[in-house]
Amino acid sequence: MALTREEDIQTMLVCKTHLGTRNIDHRMKRYVFRRTADGIHIINIGKTWEKIMIAAKVIVTIENPADIIVASQRPYGSRAVLKFSQYTGAQALAGRWMPGTLTNQITTKYLEPRLLMVTDPRMDAQAVKEAAYANIPVIALADTDSPLEHVDVAIPANNKGKESIALLYWLLAREVQYLRGTLNRANGWEVMVDSFFWRDPEELERQEKEDPAAYQTQEWKQGDDWNAQQGDWAEGGAETWDAPAAGGEDWGAAAAPAADANSW
Repeated sequence: MALTREEDIQTMLVCKTHLGTRNIDHRMKRYVFRRTADGIHIINIGKTWEKIMIAAKVIVTIENPADIIVASQRPYGSRAVLKFSQYTGAQALAGRWMPGTLTNQITTKYLEPRLLMVTDPRMDAQAVKEAAYANIPVIALADTDSPLEHVDVAIPANNKGKESIALLYWLLAREVQYLRGTLNRANGWEVMVDSFFWRDPEELERQEKEDPAAYQTQEWKQGDDWNAQQGDWAEGGAETWDAPAAGGEDWGAAAAPAADANSW
């Protein structure tokens, strides 16, 4: 466990999970290690790792994984939320949160979960507020400036970078599977962190456009060859339409005279 903790902390440093913001909430001071010369607060990653372990134990206590909702209105967390729900069985609500999901029983999308997890308490404030009305415990990824009202388990980390968000959900999903017994700690997890990273669809389209369109040039050349072949066929076959068929009668010849009626 100690070796795994050190490796996880090294990975969190690479993904910049420890970088906070210039502002700080008074409830987040306990998780701040120090402040840089630029005014950016550095988060204590040791406490972040401990809170991930606590959050995983809370998630495992829910018998039915479908009773867990993982929400993220932040675009960088949408893919991580979907991947987390894929490996843990939770319900993912990526994108805009429909008001009344936890409070309005008339709506068709009304849900009654036993646990709610959000990526950013500030952007997901509507979900946190409804969970407080319904008396549902909340787990949140909290930055140094995140409000902690109605948050039961706060994981102090950078919740604005796509690498940091993806790594946090990956670590949480791995620990949940360890505690459930679906994964063996000795073997590790084969799934890479890269699969949790958010990917910009516009960037993917841009990469496709940057590739040389060699196949289009090849198609145009093939089209020219086809036209040339059609010309050859026209030159060689135009004179043979009126020629008599081989081994048959001449279709262009005059028809034979009809027999006389008196010849019967």
